[in-house]
Amino acid sequence: MESLRELYRIGVGPSSSHTMGPRMAAERFLKKNTDAPRFRVTLFESLAATGKGHLTDWAVLSVLGNEKTELVWKPEDKMPEHPNGMLFEALDSSGSVVDRWKVYSVGGGAIREEGVSVSAVEKVYGLGTIAEIMAHCENKGITYWEYVEQCEGPEIWDFLREVWEVMEASLERGLEAEGVLPGSIGLRRQAKSYFRRTKLAGPDMQLTGMTTAYALAVSEENAGGGEIVTAPTCGSCGIVPAALRYLKDTQALKDNDLLRALATAGLFGNVIKTNASISGAEVGCQGEVGSACAMASAAATQLMGGTLRQIEYAAEMGLEHHLGLTCDPVDGLVQIPCIERNACASTRALARAQMSILSDGSHRIPFDEVVEVMKETGHDLPSLYRETSGGGLAKAYNERAR
Repeated sequence: MESLRELYRIGVGPSSSHTMGPRMAAERFLKKNTDAPRFRVTLFESLAATGKGHLTDWAVLSVLGNEKTELVWKPEDKMPEHPNGMLFEALDSSGSVVDRWKVYSVGGGAIREEGVSVSAVEKVYGLGTIAEIMAHCENKGITYWEYVEQCEGPEIWDFLREVWEVMEASLERGLEAEGVLPGSIGLRRQAKSYFRRTKLAGPDMQLTGMTTAYALAVSEENAGGGEIVTAPTCGSCGIVPAALRYLKDTQALKDNDLLRALATAGLFGNVIKTNASISGAEVGCQGEVGSACAMASAAATQLMGGTLRQIEYAAEMGLEHHLGLTCDPVDGLVQIPCIERNACASTRALARAQMSILSDGSHRIPFDEVVEVMKETGHDLPSLYRETSGGGLAKAYNERAR
């Protein structure tokens, strides 16, 4: 598995796969073709279907230049290795192609060149499943976060400290911001009003109210193009910070506790990314919100004092109970249902952590099997339900709007 630096990425929203990935690809292509007078970029399948709502055009043109770049949208055409395919072409003054590059935005802000296998990436972790990692930790008497430190080195803590600082900053900005989010549907920010109402509510409302406000705050910042951390994607960026911030508030946690929780969350997210997918275009929203819920469930259980097996159980439930979740963004925007899903999953993560703590950690379906089922389920989903805005809630909204 790769470093957690490849999972937690600091950047601007609204989409890791449709904004951050294409922008990175454009930067790399421009670096190779700095003297090219013109460019042509062809976007395929999911990138073409929801790219305008996800600001893919802005991400590419802001790097290559509006006046010298032609964008071609081909939502009906596919590239062979992933639904988020791109073809970059550099043109000379006569319009002839002098360089071309096929590349994929594979989720979480990562890109992969066509023909380059996943096995070719740099490996930081020697073990690739939670079962292997858990057995290793039990044998050595260490925790998940200590295994992360063994593989990444002590410098990982400086990186995770920066990650947490950006997460908290986006949360704080989101709690103060008001107004309508950019885009065609006129969705108002809600985090500040949820936060204020929860402050006036009774104790029974605090967990749901505060966690919801926190998740909305980060997700709305993402939808507004603010700086966030992929955890593991932009579309699911509010879940982990919301759960951790609530526990920080209620348990008086220290910074080191939160960094260790982020390490554990990242380890589970890394296993999902390696063995299945975190791309909504490839496996639906189960790969984004489901993965984030698993990560937050694991982190929260650790902070509650859970054992290795209780942490694994919580993560398993966090992912299992999102199986089959479709990615159907209304008008191609990372707003409906994405923002509310972050709030729902953050409260679910805390509930799953509590449930696992009440158990002895034993259960019948291991985490790694759920990861495999999620991958198979995602591939079985029709493309209408994998970030094309052609089915589900997006279709229902569009039909009613007409």
